[in-house]
Amino acid sequence: MLKKNQKQYLKGLANPLSPTAIIGKDGLTENILQSIDEYLTAHELIKINVLKSCETPMQELVLDIMAATRSELVSQLGRKIVVYRHNSAEPVIRLPK
Repeated sequence: MLKKNQKQYLKGLANPLSPTAIIGKDGLTENILQSIDEYLTAHELIKINVLKSCETPMQELVLDIMAATRSELVSQLGRKIVVYRHNSAEPVIRLPK
């Protein structure tokens, strides 16, 4: 579970990031989940853009992504989602205590 100061730190790191995954009208597919999982393993922090053509409710998408990738929600603002998953083998981001 991320603390408030850790979430704020991660939001700052995610601000300049471009969306790595884009969820469109097909919703959350296996290919998208696989690419999110691979990117989280490599970089720990990912920004996801959800297009307006996606009919799945945002809250449901967020919960599905977190459950499928074992990640934590950093922020969800409009149609942008930022999630984090710590990589214990090769950590990239060092969180404040």
